[in-house]
Amino acid sequence: MEKMKFAEELVREFLVFRGFTNTLQAFEKELATDIGKGFHVDKILDLIFSVYIPKFEADKLFDLLSFFKNCFSYSDSNLITVLSKLEQSILRYYIVNALKCGRKDKVVELFGSFGNDLLRRDESWSSWFAIPYLQNPHLDPQYRVYFSEEWFRALHLSIRNFLSEILNAYLRTPALLKISSERDTVSRLKKEIKQYSRKLSHVQTLLEEKEALLCRTRSGGEEARFPPSLSCETHANSTSLMEERESFQSMDAQVLESRVLRANVKNLADESRSIDAHQVFQDDSVVGSSCELQSEEEFLEVKAVFQDTFLGHTSPISCCRFSASGNNIASASVDGTVRIWTYESSAPTSRNATIYCGAEITSLEWDCKSDRLLLIGTSDGGIKAWNVDSKRVVCDLNSTESYPRDSLSLSLLLSCFLSFSILDMKCSPVEPIFVSAAASRRQGTDYFDSLGFASLTVWNMRTWKAMSHETSLLFNFFEDSPSSWFCNPENSSHGRNEMALDADGKRLLVTSSSIRAPIYQVRGNMSGMRTLPHSGSITTVDWHPTLPIFLTGSADHSVRVTSIL
Repeated sequence: MEKMKFAEELVREFLVFRGFTNTLQAFEKELATDIGKGFHVDKILDLIFSVYIPKFEADKLFDLLSFFKNCFSYSDSNLITVLSKLEQSILRYYIVNALKCGRKDKVVELFGSFGNDLLRRDESWSSWFAIPYLQNPHLDPQYRVYFSEEWFRALHLSIRNFLSEILNAYLRTPALLKISSERDTVSRLKKEIKQYSRKLSHVQTLLEEKEALLCRTRSGGEEARFPPSLSCETHANSTSLMEERESFQSMDAQVLESRVLRANVKNLADESRSIDAHQVFQDDSVVGSSCELQSEEEFLEVKAVFQDTFLGHTSPISCCRFSASGNNIASASVDGTVRIWTYESSAPTSRNATIYCGAEITSLEWDCKSDRLLLIGTSDGGIKAWNVDSKRVVCDLNSTESYPRDSLSLSLLLSCFLSFSILDMKCSPVEPIFVSAAASRRQGTDYFDSLGFASLTVWNMRTWKAMSHETSLLFNFFEDSPSSWFCNPENSSHGRNEMALDADGKRLLVTSSSIRAPIYQVRGNMSGMRTLPHSGSITTVDWHPTLPIFLTGSADHSVRVTSIL
């Protein structure tokens, strides 16, 4: 039934899009009657034996039987023959039921409307034309069997079995219904991929720990013979041959355990059908080399499980963020627009929207408790709160209004000529409050002329008023974040860089003036990675709150969602 409703909505959407209003009205009228009852066997039987026959609605009964004939007209002749015989029995039961109820007029009415058609189909109907004029037709040997309860039960069972068989075996599934099935299949496969990704991430963590242990034991010198748990004092002169042998056995056990873990990773990768573990993990023979530091240019390209590219923006991307659940994404462009969208084909798109803010977007933040609220910070010091359900701005704040009006702050405001920007915002995970970091900047040619000041403001998300305010004095606007090795400030069109840590705290993704962004390994002993290339510099990054999926926004106007191991 859910698939049928989905297909009906597609038809409605298409008819409205094409402006076929008359066709839409006819479609809605047909849905109201639903003569086929969605091809549910029990509903069709109830329609025949509980509605049309007891209420003597012969016209509707004939329409229903004709409908089924048309549905299966493409089938073999034997099926049509069986259907014709069942139709004959249903009509004869209609006549018998009318006579039992004392409604001979309904029998005469039936023959008057459809008698000629029935004779053309089967000459045996000629003898039935006399039945409404017989005194006791239920005693006549020719008709007696049709008045018995056994014959009715046999007829009811035959129709049920016939409909069950043909609806399951012969009825062709429309393409619209297949769309819903394929959508469900894709959604199921994506969920399975995510589950396998989580399993692989867990096994990868264990493998990294074992590789790090092996790396330390093979680091050279006599210390390579001893597990890290042995102290230097024990190692000095008191290690016996037995202890040495045990240390080698321990190393062998660790090597064996590492290889078992590798085999488990390979098995999981084979199950997911989209992951090649041999390209992710190195051989035991080169584990030692993973301890050496690598430059970002030597990082291997990530192995993507899947990737999706969003091309809805028309200017360079300034910010992009996953929602608290990870189902929705907000991305902003330097032209002052924010777009809300989803990369999941199975996720609802009712929250998709484009928000016009009138100034460059410098920061985005989702409410930590739900996906209902998005905070938008702009380069002119404004903060907008967007409700994704009602699709409207519920609050429009100005950070300058929250500044204390004492003489010192006022003099600073006047001296800096007030060019504000909301650098960042963070929502509390437990309370309805958020903090905004704002900065002012003066136009100057030397270092001191360009000095401004920064502030932190705590906002109440129920009253939308400032709760507290802290101001920091002179600082340089461009010295607000560390740079990636990839980032060349002379080539970058943005004044600050971004970094994002994944849900496990193991990988750090950083923006870059290159077309790729580096991913550093914060924990473990694996080497770093590089993202798949955009056609412009990487201007913003973010990680999924729970899964190994990350966002990259680029100066080429695109935003990418990438799932990795």
